[in-house]
Amino acid sequence: MKKFRKVLDGLTTSSPGGTIGSPSCGSAAGTPTAAPTPREIDVQETLTSDNFQLCKTVRHGFPYQPTALAFDPVQKILAIGSRSGGVRILGRPGVDCFCQHESGAAVLHLQFLINEGALVTACADDTLHLWNLRQRRPAVLHSLKFNRERITFCHLPFQSKWLYVGTERGNTHIVNIESFILSGYVIMWNKAIELSTKTHPGPVVHLSDSPKDEGKLLIGFEAGTIVQWDLRAKKADFRIYYDEAIHSVSWHHEGKQFMCSHSDGSLTLWNPRNTTKPFQVTFPHGKIQKDGRKESCKPILKVEYKTSRSSEPFIIFSGGLSYDKAGRRPALTIMHGKAITVLEMGYPIVEFMVLCETPYNNEVQEPYTVVVLLEKDLIVVDLTQSSFPVFENPYPMDIHESPVTCTAYFADCPPDIIPILYSIGAKHKKTGYSHKEWPVGGGTWTLGSHTYPEIIITGHADGSIKFWDASAFTLQMLYKLKTSKVFEKPKAGEGRSAEMVEEDPFAVQMVSWCPQSRIFCVVGISAHIILYRFSKYDANTQIVSLEVRLQCESEDVITPSENENYPCFSEQGSHSPQPHHQHPVSPGSRTPEGAKDRGPCLKVKERVVRVPPGYQSDLVIQLLWVDGEPPQQITSLDINSAYGLLAFGNCNGLAVVDYLQKTVILCMSTVDLYGATDPYQRLTRSPRRNRQSTSEHCMRGLSNFYSDSKKRIRTSYQSLTELNDNQQSVDMERSKSPTSGHASRRAMLQQLHGVTMYSHDEHHTTSYCWNERESRENSFSRSRSSSVSSIDRDTKEAITTLQFGESYGRKSDVLPTPCLWVGTSLGMVLLIPLSIPTDHEERMEEAVTVGPSGAVQMLKGSILRFAFLDCMGALIQSPYEVWRDLNAPEDPDRPRRRKLVHFSPSSSQDANGDGHLAVVCSERQAKVFLMPSQACLFVHNITESSFVLRADVVSVCNSVCLACFCANGHVMTLSLPSLRPLMDVNYLPLTDMRIARTFCFTNGGQALYLSSPTEIQRITYSQEMCDNLQEMLGELFTPIETPEAQNRGFLKGFFGGNAHAFDREELFGEAAAGKASRSLAQHIPGQGGVEGMKMAAGGAVGELARARIALDERGQRLGELEERTALMMTSAESFSKHAHELMLKCKDKKWYQF
Repeated sequence: MKKFRKVLDGLTTSSPGGTIGSPSCGSAAGTPTAAPTPREIDVQETLTSDNFQLCKTVRHGFPYQPTALAFDPVQKILAIGSRSGGVRILGRPGVDCFCQHESGAAVLHLQFLINEGALVTACADDTLHLWNLRQRRPAVLHSLKFNRERITFCHLPFQSKWLYVGTERGNTHIVNIESFILSGYVIMWNKAIELSTKTHPGPVVHLSDSPKDEGKLLIGFEAGTIVQWDLRAKKADFRIYYDEAIHSVSWHHEGKQFMCSHSDGSLTLWNPRNTTKPFQVTFPHGKIQKDGRKESCKPILKVEYKTSRSSEPFIIFSGGLSYDKAGRRPALTIMHGKAITVLEMGYPIVEFMVLCETPYNNEVQEPYTVVVLLEKDLIVVDLTQSSFPVFENPYPMDIHESPVTCTAYFADCPPDIIPILYSIGAKHKKTGYSHKEWPVGGGTWTLGSHTYPEIIITGHADGSIKFWDASAFTLQMLYKLKTSKVFEKPKAGEGRSAEMVEEDPFAVQMVSWCPQSRIFCVVGISAHIILYRFSKYDANTQIVSLEVRLQCESEDVITPSENENYPCFSEQGSHSPQPHHQHPVSPGSRTPEGAKDRGPCLKVKERVVRVPPGYQSDLVIQLLWVDGEPPQQITSLDINSAYGLLAFGNCNGLAVVDYLQKTVILCMSTVDLYGATDPYQRLTRSPRRNRQSTSEHCMRGLSNFYSDSKKRIRTSYQSLTELNDNQQSVDMERSKSPTSGHASRRAMLQQLHGVTMYSHDEHHTTSYCWNERESRENSFSRSRSSSVSSIDRDTKEAITTLQFGESYGRKSDVLPTPCLWVGTSLGMVLLIPLSIPTDHEERMEEAVTVGPSGAVQMLKGSILRFAFLDCMGALIQSPYEVWRDLNAPEDPDRPRRRKLVHFSPSSSQDANGDGHLAVVCSERQAKVFLMPSQACLFVHNITESSFVLRADVVSVCNSVCLACFCANGHVMTLSLPSLRPLMDVNYLPLTDMRIARTFCFTNGGQALYLSSPTEIQRITYSQEMCDNLQEMLGELFTPIETPEAQNRGFLKGFFGGNAHAFDREELFGEAAAGKASRSLAQHIPGQGGVEGMKMAAGGAVGELARARIALDERGQRLGELEERTALMMTSAESFSKHAHELMLKCKDKKWYQF
């Protein structure tokens, strides 16, 4: 427990956080005003570094770039491998585990040890891994690295401990699963084929043991050669040479025939007793053309041949369609008797697997389900019904249905919000699914004791919003909202909206949600904002639209003295500016000549529309095009339901909207917010050059003009909506990392905020540079750098964060009042007092007055976050309005007035007097100010070599801290209010734009980010949650008795061969086969259960965790040594006793008596 005291006497010039650069800043840190008096702040900080540990918790979504599939028919768990080396293991809902190979090599093959709680993976780096699934966090037990050959196929017979491994050279090796050591028994390719064969048979593409005799191994080579190898006699029983390349082989369960799929789209059926030619050749999708020839077909990549007692066999295969139709969708074909069913898929098929009732390959298979792994989806088909319906997927595999462009994470939500969202969303669910139980039902999962309501919100490129229930480490979709329904559909050839039809004009850029009032706000890529209210009833509504001109004229950027359209606040106490009268905010205020250039990007529906229950649009705000230039994207947003206000800003300025009265109450450029207190000297620019530049752009063709405009609008989420990540570009961008240069930082910030913005720690000089002497004297440069996508190369100060709250707008204030805190990309902090009528009737009729006070503070880098603490160190929540359904039927017993909940800074601190603490975090540093004196109490430079991407004040362990995520991948926490570093972990060495845009913290020590275009990764930085993690995760392995094999009967056992007399240990063991060459493969011991130690790496907590684990291991080894010593002593005593008894018995006997 850390206890500190800081005496404030109003004279804080020696404070390390003393602000610089302006008279107002100097007064804030210099002589006191009349408000503060000498007093003492007493805050007890309870958080220490022991409260923090960073580890991954669970991953949601579809595995990105899947490569392999496996299923355990007894445990009923499914495994999916990916190109990045990840393995997802799925069971019943709630059982979802993610494993990652350290090498990052693609997973090529997966093989379960059926009902053994283990999994074998073969990776692209030619390494086999054995995973232990009997623990909640699977770990690698053994690894075997092949040095000279590449792995192409793996096969593990049921209840066998010998794994067959086929290689690219055509050889087949055998690995002992228990010891993970290579056997000396090798089937060389030149022994498998005839000596007279002149060509290499190609890589091994298939391995399987005969259902009739486990001692016979069927080997399929890519070039078309099939060999049945007698493992006992070490020779080939038969060899088949076929003209077409082989892709897969599947046995009939009786072992009397097998089927092959080929590259020409054909299926061949072979009899092992007569291998001269196939006794059946079919082209399932090859039609006979007019000239009598078969049309060419695509390869059949895989075929499964499964038998059933009650019906004809199932032949299921992927591919094989004819080439005649261009653009045909990938398909899975099911042949059942004479019926052929083609199931078209939305994405290419990666792999499929038929699930059967029995794990034994020599019994009737009885298939009941097909699991189809697509490039971007997982489909499960019910084979027991003739219509082949699909199962409803219980896992959140459709996160990427439209690319995710933003995320929000809310922990400890009101408990009633999840059920009501689910009930509304359930009405819109799709139907037609199979009514049978989900076939992947393995593992066990129980609701942990440390659970609370959690909601994740994802915004998408098509304008849709998804609400997800994220409680207890699960993810289930609750409700889907389509923001595009507010607008008319853009039609081809209709103005500039047509230019963006294919460019996702409704893409969601950011969201703001108040769970208590259920007010939801969406910011779109086309510079639009939609405000939604929640209702349980449908309604007919007319969508109200506001059009805002938030666009600086060319003079606005030059110097404040030349601005005549905006009031200049010479006094900080100015309370009644009326900037909104100077800005046209409705279409009617525009001249007919300017209507074409000043329209919004999208057209709102003007007719009355019927909206279903759920979130219903209440107000649409759109920024206008001005002088042929598109509006800049919105960079910041905040909404407060208690005030009834919505504030947003971009690189041009700030606007405040009263959404109750549907009016704009403030619309002002960033420069004018300072008034007379602007701390910077802004150099003028020649108007002639500006006009000349404009004329040059006008000389371009219209197509080029619109193309450039669209490029600028789309910059912010291009990398997020692209599903095919280019790792090379990420690495190249990383080579210009934020720690080594400013090019990557500028590019990242431009994409992150989607605007022409700059920060005063970018060391660049342009033609519009600032005062060079001031730049040299300051420790960080304030030069402006413009975005390369800006048309007129103007450089502007962006509004980067906004926060409504009860605060002190001026130093002379005695009581807190509603205020708006504004942060800019230059690190400036401004306070805007608000005068809001308190009476309900007056609030709906009288105007809200806004008066920028000009009060300024300064930090290094763009401002990212504001938060308020009382003088006891507790977080002050923003006031809110209690939710009420505006569409509910009239009830005389229920008042229609607004019910507001306020959290005043002075309500819980009578002993400490009035005032509160303001926490401000920027890209580089964090500061804590005392209000209303604006004195800086604490300052901490978070990073010098990088910059902060995301910062939040969150509650952890009944206290609060500042959590930061940096561009160099570090996750840090700082205590509040003292800003002591508590944790600093280098978590993500490679940070790309997708992670930067989607990373977010929440209460309870949790965070999330989009780890791939299709997956959400959740992490925790709370030691308490890490300790309880095992309890909250599902169990993959459950003890189940292996089903007994069916009684084959006397005749089948007599004529079916000696399948049960085969002893693999006798053939493959070291005694019979000898040792394999050491240079062929290298055995690597696994890390086992040391995963927890790796997660704890970083900081003092990691050191303690490693020391604790090492101590436990040492104690365990000492205990084992002590046990062995005791056993040896007992054995020695027993031997001595028996020897003594024998001596007594024999000492008196003569020699002839023995």
